Amino acid sequence: MKQLPLDREEYIEQAYFFRNYRERLEDSVPSQVILATINEEILATTKLPMAIDFLKGELLLTGRISDGMEKLSHYFTPFQTFILHNAEDDKSKFDQKTGLIILEREAEYRSETPSSAGLFIYQFECIARNRLGYHTGLTAISKDTLYNDDWSSWIRKLKIQLGAVDFADLLYFQSEHFVDERRRVPGNEQFTPQYPILFSKQDGRIAKANHDRDPLYMFAALQRQLGYPKVPRILPQSDKSLFHPALESRLHKIEARLQLIDAELKGSIDLNKLDVKNLKFDDEGLT
Repeated sequence: MKQLPLDREEYIEQAYFFRNYRERLEDSVPSQVILATINEEILATTKLPMAIDFLKGELLLTGRISDGMEKLSHYFTPFQTFILHNAEDDKSKFDQKTGLIILEREAEYRSETPSSAGLFIYQFECIARNRLGYHTGLTAISKDTLYNDDWSSWIRKLKIQLGAVDFADLLYFQSEHFVDERRRVPGNEQFTPQYPILFSKQDGRIAKANHDRDPLYMFAALQRQLGYPKVPRILPQSDKSLFHPALESRLHKIEARLQLIDAELKGSIDLNKLDVKNLKFDDEGLT
């Protein structure tokens, strides 16, 4: 039996937890310390403090908080567990901090006035943009507490239709805009689809306008027009050095000295490779 959505205050505290957990990881605070201290900051009237206590125990036991989230399926959704499971996978290139931002924004959206369409678009783009796998990802999404049986059934069918049908068309055919256009055809005023309509007229209009285009353009339009949450993007790594130029220069000199000492100890030093004319000496020796 599918669990009911949590109260609004639970999602507010979840967003706070995911945000502060990420920020403290960026400050190089160990996960065990974060879970031990942040527990006192969470609103005591929610169930999150008990969940964090359980996650702390699972982290000490297995080294992963996603394992604990999976066991708390009545509190954390399968999508939340799926995201952090990929983030904690040693073989995955998916960054844990990006995963925590995804969960933070999702919790914030749930704490407002979420729609099934908005949540699905956000979750699907998270999977697509980060290449987390459609089969397992859509299975996790279909079990979300916010989706009714019609939504869950349609999401499961997407695993078969993706790749064969343009994604924008899949949304358009399930929208009110598609029904309105069919009813405008002469003699077809009483058209009634044989399947449930899941997306609004605006969703359908935007989807139709993005036919045969990159789905990311459609996602961006839905975010602009309908206020759907934005998926965090992985920033490219900067080529800028992590060290100050003076420190980096000093490290290069130290490395050169160590290589010279190592060669001398092995008796394989070659003076011909040294620019003897430019060597300088001070009280400490070679510079």
